[in-house]
Amino acid sequence: MKNIIYSGVFILLLSCNTDSNKPVKVKMETEAGDIIVKLYPDKAPVTCKNFIRYVENNQFENASFYRVVRMDNQPDNNVKIEVIQGGLGFDVENAPYSSIKHETTKETGILHTNGTVSMARLAPGTASSEFFICIGDQPELDFGGKRNPDGQGFAAFGKVQEGMNVVKEIQQMRDEGQMLIHPLKIKRITLVK
Repeated sequence: MKNIIYSGVFILLLSCNTDSNKPVKVKMETEAGDIIVKLYPDKAPVTCKNFIRYVENNQFENASFYRVVRMDNQPDNNVKIEVIQGGLGFDVENAPYSSIKHETTKETGILHTNGTVSMARLAPGTASSEFFICIGDQPELDFGGKRNPDGQGFAAFGKVQEGMNVVKEIQQMRDEGQMLIHPLKIKRITLVK
């Protein structure tokens, strides 16, 4: 009888672990339209767990897309990228949770291709609430890329499944020094079943 119970518990635990590694989808509802993102907890468990914690606890309630990077608005950068950035803002001190371990693209295998969602950071291990979405392939954001002098790249953890037209629309909004003149409110981010 004990063996049957232990077997049942083992199977239950195994199925729980498998479910937690399944891709998860989130919906970002913005004033410009919806963006559906598929997360990869099996490849980037730390980063996905952090993002999901923000979503489940409504911490993105006052979030916005506030920064746009295009080829024409980064004159001082030799290595150019194209992204939109969102979250709670640049002030990491106001983040509700501690920063997380840096999961490089070398570890996860998730590269910064068109539609990839990744964590913004300063030094490795400082990412918390800020994220960005790639427009076009951005290999200089991967491990070994030259956009960040430390060569560690950024922690990619998901990919846009629907709404790249919204992402591109946001990228074209009026900015001053890459900061949107009118940040675009993210109404809510929710898990999609």
